[in-house]
Amino acid sequence: MKIYLATNNKHKYEEFVEILNHSSLLLPAQEGIAFNPEETGNTFFENAMIKARSLYELVKTPVLADDSGLCVKALGGAPGIFSARYSTPPNSTENRADYGINKLLKEMEEKTERSAYFACCIVLYISESRFFVFQETCKGEIAKEKSGNKGFGYDPIFFIKELGKTMAELTAEEKNQISHRGKALQKCSLILNNLANEL
Repeated sequence: MKIYLATNNKHKYEEFVEILNHSSLLLPAQEGIAFNPEETGNTFFENAMIKARSLYELVKTPVLADDSGLCVKALGGAPGIFSARYSTPPNSTENRADYGINKLLKEMEEKTERSAYFACCIVLYISESRFFVFQETCKGEIAKEKSGNKGFGYDPIFFIKELGKTMAELTAEEKNQISHRGKALQKCSLILNNLANEL
């Protein structure tokens, strides 16, 4: 069963493949499909649906789409749905991940309230009139400095108190069990398994 993943992010693709154990999951770029929809939604769900519908219109076969981000209480929920764009450096020599992390750490310098959560909304889009939605979160807090070299994005500053580690210090197996994306994909996999013969 061929399913397209509505992203150009190779890190996300690796997590999807690993968690779903799905050998027929494809990135649009792998088949020469140009894909870069404008994310104009106000929620993770709305942006996931924009990506899902946009890619479905191109491939006319089942699509998985993801929208996720980091929500920090002391910053009023920011960067939230703007997490990826928030970390885009304007005329900076820093790479995108480091720029976003350093920007966030600077904004949090004087904050004592450091609670945060990652959120992930996944849409399994079968057709215009049939789709499934899975949204999960992972709670933690913003560390005062980076730690760990695994994962991607804001993982090095997302501290999980119960584990005593940042997300970037977890093995892939540990992260996939407790992360926002991991939990959403675990539920998505149940539906995919049930639909395998039908699709």
